This record gives sequence, C-alpha cells and structure tokens, in this order.
Amino acid sequence: MLIADDLNELLEILPDFVRLPLYDHSQYKYLIEVVMDLGRRPEARFPNGPEYLSAKTISWQDLDFCIRRIGNFSGDNRSGIERTLHRISSIRNRKGNIIGLTCRVGRAVFGTISIIRDLLEKGQSILLLGRPGVGKTTAIREIARVLADEMEKRVVIIDTSNEIAGDGDIPHPAIGRARRMQVARPELQHQVMIEAVENHMPEVIIIDEIGTELEALAACTIAERGVQLVGTAHGNYIESLIKNPILSDLIGGIQYVTLGDDEAKRRGSQKSILERKSSPAFQVAIEIHTRDSWIVHENVDQAVDQILQGSSLFVQRRKFCSDDSIKIEYEQSKVNEFLPPLISSSDRFSSYTGSKKFSYSLKKKNQYSPNSGATWLTDNHSSQQSLLNTQSSVSSEQFQGINKRIIIVYTSSVSLEMLKSAIQALNLPIAITQDIVKADIVLALRSHVKQNNKLRQIAKSMQLTIYTIHSSTISNITRAFKKMLNANYLPYMDWKKICIDKTNLEIEALQETRIAIETIILSKKHSVELLPRSPIIRKLQYTLISSYNLQCRSFGEEPDRRFCIYP
Repeated sequence: MLIADDLNELLEILPDFVRLPLYDHSQYKYLIEVVMDLGRRPEARFPNGPEYLSAKTISWQDLDFCIRRIGNFSGDNRSGIERTLHRISSIRNRKGNIIGLTCRVGRAVFGTISIIRDLLEKGQSILLLGRPGVGKTTAIREIARVLADEMEKRVVIIDTSNEIAGDGDIPHPAIGRARRMQVARPELQHQVMIEAVENHMPEVIIIDEIGTELEALAACTIAERGVQLVGTAHGNYIESLIKNPILSDLIGGIQYVTLGDDEAKRRGSQKSILERKSSPAFQVAIEIHTRDSWIVHENVDQAVDQILQGSSLFVQRRKFCSDDSIKIEYEQSKVNEFLPPLISSSDRFSSYTGSKKFSYSLKKKNQYSPNSGATWLTDNHSSQQSLLNTQSSVSSEQFQGINKRIIIVYTSSVSLEMLKSAIQALNLPIAITQDIVKADIVLALRSHVKQNNKLRQIAKSMQLTIYTIHSSTISNITRAFKKMLNANYLPYMDWKKICIDKTNLEIEALQETRIAIETIILSKKHSVELLPRSPIIRKLQYTLISSYNLQCRSFGEEPDRRFCIYP
C-alpha cells in the first residue's frame, strides 16, 4: 500500500514546543492526531496510545498561533489546510471562543480497497459501517479514485466537511478524476445530494457520514433513480443500523406486521412480527471493525430478513494478510439484537475459518453409546437432581442402522416423574435438563407455551424446536419423544467407505456437504448454498444429498455453478 500524508504541512501550524518533539519521535510516521486544550499539556495520539509532548501547558496565544494558519471554521466546527487531507476540529466555550483543537492527520492510502474490488465491479451500492476513526473516510476516498480513474465512471463526491477531498477549492489528488461538491452547511447535505443527481449526471455518488433522516431519504431517492451509491454511517454492526429509526431506511426499514392464525402457526412465531418494509438503498453492507478486517454482507436484504426472523446469519470476513494477500473466512453471527442475548457481545461471532471455504463448528453434545446405559438428568437447581441409571440400550428395530446420540430436552411445566417413567420404559437416549442453554429441544405444556413469551423468544434465538403436549400423561410424552427421535436421528453413513478412492478435493466437498446438512439443514431448518464445484464433484455431492432425502438445485454459470440445499 502507498501512503501519502503531507504530515509536514500539518506540523507547520503547531507551536515549536509541540512540533519539535514530534520530529524526533520514533512513531512519527504513525501519528493519528495532536490534541491541544487550553491549560493542559499538548498530547499526541499514536496507535499504541497517547503521549504528552511537553511539560508546558497550552495558552491562548498558542491556540491563536494555530488558528491564524488555517482556514475558517465551518458550522460543524471543522477546518483544514488547503490541498491537504488534514482536519482541525475546535472545541468552543459558551461565549463561542475556541478553547481546544484536535489536529487529525489525513492520509491517502492507495490500495486499501483491493479487499472489496470485486464488489465495486458489480456496480452495486455499498454502505460502510464502523466506529469513528476506524478508516471509513479513507476507504471511500480510495473507492472514489478507483471508480473514477480505473473504472472510468462519472463520480461525484458530496464533501460536507471537506474531509474526503481536503480543504480549499481545489480537491486533493487522492480522489483522482472524481468531482467534488462542497456543502455550505452540514444541514444542507441532503439538498446537495439531490442537486448532484439532477445537475451533473453522475453514475456514482459518494456520501460520507449519512446521519439524518433527510439524508437517508435522499439516499433512497437517489438509489431509485439508478445511481450507484457509496456511503458511510456510524454503527458497528448491521443490527445497530436496523434498530436506528433514522437510518433503518437505508437497509429497507422495518415495520410491524400482524399475521393470520394459520400463517403464524406455519412460521412458528407470534402474530405480531417485524419485517423489512422495502428494498434497501444499499445492496452491500460492510462492517469495518479494524483497518485490516472487514465483515461483508453481500445481500443486505437477505441479511436483514434473517436477523428479523431470528435466524443464524452467516457472514464473510475479509482480512489483509502480511504478504499482501486477502483471506476470506466465513462466520456465523450468534447474537440477535431483537431477542434477549444469551452470550456476551464479545462472543458475537463463532469463527468458521478457511480460505474461501465453509467449515462449521459443531456444538458438542454427549454422544450416546449403547453400552453406556445412562440417561442424564442435568437439573443443577432442583432437589430432583439425579442420574437415571437405567442400564438401557437402544436395540429396538426402530433405531437400528442410524447414528445414535443423546438428545438433551429442556422441559417446562411437564411432570418429571412421568418423563422418567417414559424414558425408562422405552430405553430412550434422552436427557432432561433445566438449563435451556444446554438443550437441543424444548418440551412444554401447550397452555404454558402460549402464555410464556420469554420461553418462545429464547427458543427462537437459540433455534430450538418446541414440542407441545396437552397434558403430562405417559401417552402424550411418549408420542412427543418418538417425534423428537424421528426428527433428530440421521441416516447411517459409512464415511470411510464413502471416502475410498476419493481425492482430497472430493473429500473436502463431501465433508462440506455433510456438515452443512447435519448442522444447518436438519437442525436449523435453513437452506444452505455450497461453494462452486466442478460437474464431477457436484455429482458426488448430489448423491450424498439424495441419501439424506433432501432437495437441492444447482445454479450459476460455470465455473461458479453450485448447489443450494433445501430443508
């Protein structure tokens, strides 16, 4: 990557006792910003933390020395140095006098968007999300240059704070052939966005920091006119954008919908649900968590629908490697912002790593062994804790020729004695727990489920199937257990025999198919799109999919043709 920072021009506006220590600093090239507050020591901020530059405190004269060397401050208290990308922001007191300056280093980093170049070539609108300072503006500056110079598109930048193309009337060379429209006052940004479309015939419009309802509405209007948008917004995750009533229209908006009884029953949801209101203005959303690690949502409409439905969301993480290559990993989002969280936010993603391939992390469960002869009762909060040593084995013809494992069932308002009796009478590989986090399935009285909103929400967030019974009788419980076993046992597969005479690539493709079926299709009831494969490998995948009695469809053009498997 090539970096242009014009750092000397920023340091020239600083007093000597602030500037000179920076020239000799070992982290000089990595300076982020310089902070000067009245009556305090000057402070320099680097990636590894802040440092004081001098024992001398900042006076009115020092602030005035800096202010006289830069342009006028705009309505959002920002200024700059002409023909550079540096930004100087001010803090004022109640009288309007400047009592503090934040001198932020602006850098043009060429090569940052190679990580998403394939997305730019598709011509779709792209929304960048991330906390302040993570590099969103740097990214869209480089996007503007690539679109204008390398892809030869008509690009117009709406530069509200002169942060993308620098201060002054002549834009910085970092934006290439792209044109820049300045905004007189921040509150007029939406008007300039519409003016750009009506007057200058752009193919692409670049917008930094969409933050108001009018700006979001203007972006939606521009998208409807067929203009490609590239914009940024504050928010770490796409879920936080959905919850923001001002900006949610950028990704389609949300609305409450009341379902009919039959439809609610078919979906297994409440009658009042949240749904996406319209098509999103941006087709692609990118979460920038660090400068070298980006989360990509290639289909925003599908991602929003899955989040609102409480489904597991598979996302794509793209990383810059030390050898300048790009690594793509697939991860599963665990937290649904619209349901009670069951894990900490720091564990939002479980990693499924591999260069451009799926792999899945299986949730560990007790594997049932016919010789173990034990059914576990794991109620840590009840006086009825026990280990039911039934000395049983599943030898019935009903369960011959299948993979056997213990199914952990969370029960609610169901008689524990009746459950024990049913398990012992049928020698079933079923464990009862009162910890829903450990459960595979929920068994509850129908009347209790209807009144317990929290149970339904938690089960939905964990993708647990709820089996209901009218009353706690042996016959009802037995019938529910049989349905659970039929739904959760898989066809027997001699995996060693299947892998005989197969190449490593063929085994990898079959393993991908098998894990996708067993961990996503059968347990989560979601369709899964496999990676593109050759016709010979797709034939092997089709045979394996058919053995599970599942339906699939191939789509796409060679060599990107692939299977989508349906539950």
